[in-house]
Amino acid sequence: MTARLLWLLACCALANAQTHATWSDYGGASDSAQYSSLKQIDRSNVSKLEVAWRFPTGDDGKYFFNPLVANGLIYVMAKNKSIVALDAATGKEVWTHVAEPSNKLITDRGINYWESKDHTDRRLLFASDNFLQALDARTGESILSFGNHGRVDLKVGLDRDPKSIHLVQSTTPGRVFENLLILGSATNEGYASAPGDIRAYDVKTGTLAWTFHTVPRPGEFGYDTWPPDAWKTVGGANSWGELSLDEKRGIVFVPTGSPKYNFYGANRTGANLFGDCLLALDARTGKRLWHFQMVHHDIWDYDNATGPKLLTVHHNGKTIDAVAQPGKTGFLYVFNRVTGEPLWPVEEKSVPQSDMPGEQAWATQPFPTGPPPFSRQKFTEKDLSQYIRDPEERARFRDRLQTARNEGLFTPPALRGTVEMPGNNGGANWGGAAADPASARLFVVSKDLPCILKLEPDATGKRYTSSFGFLFTSDGLSPIAPPWTSLTSYDLNEGKIRWTIPLGDAPDLKDTGSVYPKVGPVVTAGGLIFTATRDRKVRALDEETGKILWETTLPASLEGIPAVYEINGREYLVVCAAAVDSVAFKTPTKIDGAYVAFALPRR
Repeated sequence: MTARLLWLLACCALANAQTHATWSDYGGASDSAQYSSLKQIDRSNVSKLEVAWRFPTGDDGKYFFNPLVANGLIYVMAKNKSIVALDAATGKEVWTHVAEPSNKLITDRGINYWESKDHTDRRLLFASDNFLQALDARTGESILSFGNHGRVDLKVGLDRDPKSIHLVQSTTPGRVFENLLILGSATNEGYASAPGDIRAYDVKTGTLAWTFHTVPRPGEFGYDTWPPDAWKTVGGANSWGELSLDEKRGIVFVPTGSPKYNFYGANRTGANLFGDCLLALDARTGKRLWHFQMVHHDIWDYDNATGPKLLTVHHNGKTIDAVAQPGKTGFLYVFNRVTGEPLWPVEEKSVPQSDMPGEQAWATQPFPTGPPPFSRQKFTEKDLSQYIRDPEERARFRDRLQTARNEGLFTPPALRGTVEMPGNNGGANWGGAAADPASARLFVVSKDLPCILKLEPDATGKRYTSSFGFLFTSDGLSPIAPPWTSLTSYDLNEGKIRWTIPLGDAPDLKDTGSVYPKVGPVVTAGGLIFTATRDRKVRALDEETGKILWETTLPASLEGIPAVYEINGREYLVVCAAAVDSVAFKTPTKIDGAYVAFALPRR
């Protein structure tokens, strides 16, 4: 190894340690790495972890919140979706802010934290019922100077009548860059959904700073990939998942989802930029720097939902700052972060065409030549699970697979049904990947969840909607052979898979992977990967091998992303154990939900 390469690696390690030593942003840091540079807990002592404190959620609600930690406080969601500040060392309640209205939608995967350069102004930013709000992070009180008496209406400014918009707020938080909060949205799934504009707001005043139209207006790049004036009626192409920031360069990376309607696109012929793209935008202005579209004219709901991962790789003799985007399709795309050039060539390949009236499926789709996929991309009768033991049930699945359209990845939805593998809730989803930014190791959770799409005419007879069902056996298992969930480790210097393991368990079964998970892994400088799954277990895996080094069972299931932080010289792991069990388990009537903190024993 050359002296220059050693110097570069040392610089990267120092920068990563400084960036990832806290947990004051969703997923740990604004680069979405889900990485901690803390290493007090490591392979040699992780088996000694014990419960340091426990805070009950105080209701029967379902939670998968990623806590934030700043200035000695840890912020969680509990008590009927209130925001609660706890002492990060003891778990004792400091204050509670009841979000209004408490019975409405809220950004319940996480919230944002901002503080001024002189540290006198500290704010929590979140949305509830399509209104953006700000709290004083020290007291929990609403900041009434923000927006209109403390609220910003997210339905305003979308070139649509706000009264016609049902949903625009995402349950995933945005990203703070300097004095801006950059937000995506979660439009509804129907034909009349809101546009998926990317917007930035001033964190002090709530004033709209810039907008990027994901369905382009006349004169904007990409307008010709839609029918004329589609921007007036077509919605979606939104970013409901996680954004990532290259703070040094001032670039925000935005993964977008499908245009609406999800499964039939006769009203939106064309490639449909900027649906299903990775967008690189100037974080200060919203100007497009580059883009790559993973799915042309999406009719499968193959959103980019996972946060783009920012890493430094050594590729073809060069050190490259890269961005890696896992997809629902099971593909992993890796680009030069500055230029948008793929590190491995991407080939446009012919795909099956639609037989639906009015539909014009795109003739080709992009297939990366590397790295290898992390998910299975087909499901035939040869792939049926060995755990379907009833002959009649096995025959029903076999017949269903044989009578549906089943031509592999990108088979268009049809009247007689289409097998979709990975399903539109499969592959990589929100929170589903973690990265070590300097070592170029990436860890991706894959949910192998096949489904069948079946189009039917709506009441007008001119449009089609899809009834789709995730396929489950009579005992709540997936009909495809396990593993049903897997964790794959990549070396992105080489573009190769290092290892793949089943992640989680089904009832009374081992090494199958859990069923229908929403898992957010966290990797640490201690050589560990922490994951929490819906089989009620939290685990520590060896980063090198995927071997389980420690696991414990909690009273409730777990979803979402853990948090790792240090207070008074002690490292903590906090998980949110307040989720509904996977479909293969029988969920109790009452969820005994809690935030549980683990640490090594005090010396």
